[in-house]
Amino acid sequence: MKKLLFISMLTAGVYAAHAQQGKPLLLYPEGVPNSKTAPTGYKEDIDSNRARMVTQPELIPFPAPAGKATGAAVVICPGGGYGSVVIGREGYTIARRFQAAGVSAFIVKYRLPDDRIMPDKSKGPLQDAQRALQLVRQHAAEWGLQPGKTGIIGFSAGGHLASTVGTHFAQPVINNAAQLNLRPDFMILVYPVISFTSYMHTGSRKALIGENPDSAHIKLYSNELQVTAQTPPTFLLHAQDDKVVPVQNSLLFYNALVNAGVKAEMHLYQNGGHGFGLYNKTTQDDWFERCLHWMQANGWIQ
Repeated sequence: MKKLLFISMLTAGVYAAHAQQGKPLLLYPEGVPNSKTAPTGYKEDIDSNRARMVTQPELIPFPAPAGKATGAAVVICPGGGYGSVVIGREGYTIARRFQAAGVSAFIVKYRLPDDRIMPDKSKGPLQDAQRALQLVRQHAAEWGLQPGKTGIIGFSAGGHLASTVGTHFAQPVINNAAQLNLRPDFMILVYPVISFTSYMHTGSRKALIGENPDSAHIKLYSNELQVTAQTPPTFLLHAQDDKVVPVQNSLLFYNALVNAGVKAEMHLYQNGGHGFGLYNKTTQDDWFERCLHWMQANGWIQ
């Protein structure tokens, strides 16, 4: 009987968690820009943790409950080396944690750079992330969001995408006839890919700008070189022993922020590796709580 009660409670909890998810919205209901007809057999492949071969990018909303809503929001860019979208561990799990804290969360299921489905693969992910931020701001009143409180969070290659949104906002790669603000109010970058020069993650660079990119593209997407005084305040998190994306990526970005006079906070773990998502199993520290404290200190949440 106790076992049945436990299963019933667990099922109810899972159902409640999914019930808090809003209906996914197509980013481009009138047609995806910078796209071409996918070849035969190129079909979206998605399971509980990863999405691949995305051709119809979506925004998946997790609105904050009315009794907890702070008016703040985050756009979530999961990682995956620009070869997949880790929509489970770095998407749904993160969104529900923000939601529980009263922050509305919006996962971007973005297109992955691929010459087979887009004329310019280097722009595809950025278009989708910019469009996601644009869409959130277009519907801010509907979701109860307050001006000046919408940020972006990214993990690994998703951290590269998020930091690209935060450093390239003055050059929109989407139609922005209404001149909506495409600058995030803050950035949260978790074990991010930043540089395409030194300490690069080879797989992410190759996927986004090709095996033999020219120097202009390397500089353009080395986001430590794109920081200005207008770059949003940033929270950085990384592990020193990360063997996939070297910790120097966060260090380079932090130094660039400091040199530009941009407020930044950085937390480095001596252990933790790469891709730990919400829970770093090698430490008892809860980095998400640190992130919330940083958001409170800057006035984005109460």
